Amino acid sequence: MNSPSSDGVTLAERAYRIRRNALLMGEVQGQGYIGQALDIADVLAVAYFGAMRYQPDNPDWEGRDRFLLSNGHYAIALYAALFEAGFLPPEELETYGSDDSRLPMSGMASYTPGMEMSGGSLGHGLTIAVGRCLGLKRKGSNAFVYTLFSDGELDEGAIWEGLMSAAHWKLDNLIAMVDVNNQQADGPSSKIMAFEPLVEKLEAFGWFTQRVDGNDIDAVKAAFDAARDHPKEQPRIIVCDTRMGCGVPFLEEREKNHFIRVDAHEWQLALSALEAGRQA
Repeated sequence: MNSPSSDGVTLAERAYRIRRNALLMGEVQGQGYIGQALDIADVLAVAYFGAMRYQPDNPDWEGRDRFLLSNGHYAIALYAALFEAGFLPPEELETYGSDDSRLPMSGMASYTPGMEMSGGSLGHGLTIAVGRCLGLKRKGSNAFVYTLFSDGELDEGAIWEGLMSAAHWKLDNLIAMVDVNNQQADGPSSKIMAFEPLVEKLEAFGWFTQRVDGNDIDAVKAAFDAARDHPKEQPRIIVCDTRMGCGVPFLEEREKNHFIRVDAHEWQLALSALEAGRQA
């Protein structure tokens, strides 16, 4: 098991490295879902280094916690975390999105160690997680299933079916995260399909619900701890309000940053900005 902070590396440092890994991969293609990778890095750092049980050298270990990436276009973010966690060797960073790479631009479970589900059509991760949770319970396993989906996926009916069914089955081994960055392909998520008041809706569906600043790593860690330790037989969800491009100010300020094309000279600027924030 990878014990959180067992080697003395802080969660903030893990988040920095995840962001840096994402930028290095993004530079290979010159574009991608970089804004999302930067916004969700703190959540992934807590998940992989402050919460989950896994064995990088044995990705299919039966006792592992599962992490299901519903929003498959966030694959670059999850790869960045998997590199940091030791599932993948660092030399593969430069293969991102290339032919024969284990790092396709949308997540594929058959390609990448540690990738638990294939991405593509959005809105399905939560219902898949419900099935995984039911299966683990029937096996008598104490493993948790974590699943990440985006605010844009709240447009999909399958998400609400998953919310309802998880509460019906009292799936206390399910911890979901919603990345609320208010961006999707067609514009601000809240204007494409209004989803507020989100906390009240989730609570009405029977979930133990918390809402945090998803870029405040201490708040995220406290929320994960509370979710895992919650005593009632109900699913748990953390609403994470995040900033697209977090950690690289000039990317945070871009008006349209769902899919970013970054000029060649800007990648080093982004890495320098990230390092400056680390030193501040």
